[in-house]
Amino acid sequence: MRPSLTLRLLAALDKKSWLALGVFLALSLIVVPLLHLAVGEDSAFYLSTYFITLIGKIMCYALVAVAMDLIWGYGGILSLGHGLFFALGGYAFGMYLMRQIGRDGSYGADIPDFMVFLDWKEIPWFWSGSDHFAWAGLLVLAVPALVAFVFGYFAFRSRIKGVYFSIITQALTYAAMLLFFRNETGFGGNNGFTDFKRVLGYSVTSPETRLVLFGLTAIALALTLVFAAWLVKSKFGRVLTAIRDAESRVMFIGYNPLWYKLSIWVISAVLCGIAGALYVPQVGIINPSEMSPANSIEIAIWVAVGGRGTLIGPIIGAFVVNLAKSWFTVSFPEYWLFFLGLLFIVVTLMLPQGLVGLWKKITARQGASA
Repeated sequence: MRPSLTLRLLAALDKKSWLALGVFLALSLIVVPLLHLAVGEDSAFYLSTYFITLIGKIMCYALVAVAMDLIWGYGGILSLGHGLFFALGGYAFGMYLMRQIGRDGSYGADIPDFMVFLDWKEIPWFWSGSDHFAWAGLLVLAVPALVAFVFGYFAFRSRIKGVYFSIITQALTYAAMLLFFRNETGFGGNNGFTDFKRVLGYSVTSPETRLVLFGLTAIALALTLVFAAWLVKSKFGRVLTAIRDAESRVMFIGYNPLWYKLSIWVISAVLCGIAGALYVPQVGIINPSEMSPANSIEIAIWVAVGGRGTLIGPIIGAFVVNLAKSWFTVSFPEYWLFFLGLLFIVVTLMLPQGLVGLWKKITARQGASA
């Protein structure tokens, strides 16, 4: 009798991983709200709204890093265009947020303010239904999945791989960025979407809503980690890893790599879309710059720094790099890009398995000496 999906999910992580997840959720869902709401602003333990928003934003990035690790660390597919799927999810939910402004907007019209400014008389057909939360949630999942499926099917069917695949993914996201920059596409041009007011009737900027979004992001990241751990340990994950290591041999024994690579590619895109939808209401803006090739390259850097093929490593890498970015861009803004490039070079040459690989080496040496 085969074990149920729930039991297989529970067995996907070991005891230490479950303990770490429990601590993470406790900190996110219990400790952080208490330190924000129950502690006074004059206390040293008070957590400001800025800090909560910053950590929530980085958790969205960590979710994207896990999605990237699934295709690169376990599928051997290096994408330099994952920022596209992240932005598509953000835009899909941003459409809902813009419709919630409604007649409270600056121009008193029932369409987004930027459309009134551009003298649009009615919303485009692809905005239909965007004022419903359920439809927006469906778009968050369906749009990245559809784009990933169409692109991935023709790319993997043509057996494009390696650096060539990386280049065309970068070209894809760059083309999408140029498209979204145009005002006539109906997505706000270079300004994008901003000035959000409400989500499900609640103020987006209220501290309580910020805490709820923070908690939802933490839960989404934890569930993604559990799902990814189960996926890579399943038969699908083992075949995917075999395709990464020796695709021709896998084809020889009767497996078709196309559908395995396409499946993990679409799953990864959907996870990025979810991250983008959680990111937008917390940050308060989404514009075409999220699709820039530099952002997609930075996603790969998070995974490389943390350690690809480890799942937990990309989360660590996303936090380390983005916390360093927050500090560098304030203290030494002109040196941030140089530091990021140096970090990637050092990790590639000296730490090919990232910070997680370094930790494993240290613990292995300590065990050997003991």
